Amino acid sequence: MSYPPYGPPGGYPPAGGAYPHGQGGYPPAGGMPGAPSYPAAPGGYPGAQVSMPTPDSASAAAYGSAPGGLPYAPQPGAPGGLGFGGPMQGGPPQVAMPSGPSAGQPTYQMPGQPGGYPPQAYNAPPQPGYGQPPAGGYPGQAPGGFPGQAPQPGYGQPPQAGGYPGQAPQAGYGQPPQAGYGQAPQAGYGQPAGYGSAPAPAGYPGSAPGGQQPPAAAYGGYGNPGAASSVYKVKENGTLRPAANFNAETDSQKLRKAMKGLGTDEKAIIDILGYRSTDQRQQIKLMYKTCFGRDLLQDLKSELSGHFEDACIALLYTREEYDAYELRRAMRGAGTDEAALIEILCTRNNKQILAMVAAYKAMYGRKLEQDIVSETSGHFKKLLVSMTTGGRMENQPVDQAKAQQDAKALYEAGQKRWGTDENTFNRILAAQSYEQLRAVFEAYSRIVNQDIEKAIVSEMSGDLERSMLTIVKVVRNKAAYFSDRLYYSMKGAGTDDRTLVRVVVTRAEVDMVQIKEEFAKRFGKTLESFIRDDISGDYRRIMMAMVGGVP
Repeated sequence: MSYPPYGPPGGYPPAGGAYPHGQGGYPPAGGMPGAPSYPAAPGGYPGAQVSMPTPDSASAAAYGSAPGGLPYAPQPGAPGGLGFGGPMQGGPPQVAMPSGPSAGQPTYQMPGQPGGYPPQAYNAPPQPGYGQPPAGGYPGQAPGGFPGQAPQPGYGQPPQAGGYPGQAPQAGYGQPPQAGYGQAPQAGYGQPAGYGSAPAPAGYPGSAPGGQQPPAAAYGGYGNPGAASSVYKVKENGTLRPAANFNAETDSQKLRKAMKGLGTDEKAIIDILGYRSTDQRQQIKLMYKTCFGRDLLQDLKSELSGHFEDACIALLYTREEYDAYELRRAMRGAGTDEAALIEILCTRNNKQILAMVAAYKAMYGRKLEQDIVSETSGHFKKLLVSMTTGGRMENQPVDQAKAQQDAKALYEAGQKRWGTDENTFNRILAAQSYEQLRAVFEAYSRIVNQDIEKAIVSEMSGDLERSMLTIVKVVRNKAAYFSDRLYYSMKGAGTDDRTLVRVVVTRAEVDMVQIKEEFAKRFGKTLESFIRDDISGDYRRIMMAMVGGVP
């Protein structure tokens, strides 16, 4: 850009010729002999067409010049020029805008003023280090750079130890690109203080020296409990999936036809109930009453019998309704089925437990907790009541320090003392998340050199021992726990049909694929072969349908 000329219209006449070049630079204050002299207008040279200042002019104006000019060595000039590529024609030299870190508002240094430019040649090739401040820096400048300013490409490199205050390291300045701040520093690269990323001398809590996390094998194959809970992922796949091309009206008509008149078509019932998901069965149940004004559950009870009836009735409940139904059955009448109470209450998550408690109240007009208190006793009762609250800290992040403290507390409450403090076991096993409990169990093994299961067996007995062991087994491997339940329901003389039906119905859509894998791994036979050998008839056919086997 240019500024309007000063002086009379038409401007001042041009100089008679160029200033002669020589060692002295610009002419003296009085001008060259024979050259016209003009009075200087306020604020600038008369008639000057001023362009943008050069990097040297801005630096010199901002920081002052060393004796004889700027602190750079004089460059050879062009023939017959003032260092600007040629003689001055009709005015002072053209001045370029500065582009380095010292650039600020243009400051114009005109010929004849003290401290003028030394001869410079801008048509010379660029010199190495151009634009770099002199050794020791400019007056008032912070070492290593300009205060509060990020380094610019080509203007040197920030100091390796720490970078600029309050600024993240820039790529290409001695630091490799990081995946993100707030992580452990990479080997060989320092990290400025204040990012929260450099570990303490002893490393992260629960980590190996130097800030490196120990390998997964150090945690018994479960991965690192100190990392996010997603490190330990539970894979769950059901064998019973929603039917394709589902039509609730068609299915309800087929069921009505199967139970109408003399006899019952059990195969038609199995083909529908044994191959529909819980949601689809609920739609069928509703459509059946809508179409025929009859209750499907009551019709099935009147037409079927035995364990086949038990299985079909179980399939018509929602998950929470069936859990409530089984809990009521376990506490109704003479005696109590403690194993059913343990299996249901010690294996469900918070959401399932709260839904189950609400369903129990809706179905029977009773409070589940009150029935448990009246049917059980001692520390076993306390543990079951704790389970009914649905208050486990499921979103609790893993705290290795707390896991160490809880492991020591379990040791001191059991094997270290005479007698057992059951309340400590209840407090830890009922409240901590599964991820946190895995860390506690691993810490216990390191402290005592013994698994927590052995401590429970040696310190407890009866239903309390079985309930505590159930929690530990579910935390470690839920599929393995249910494979054991299925195996022992069919092992030996007779069959625990209630357990068999309950586990198959409640796990078929959840994790039956993993249960079958654990069953074969632990017992050397497939679950289907066990069911086929142990039960028969329509009861076997509907069980096989749900576990994905061939009847």
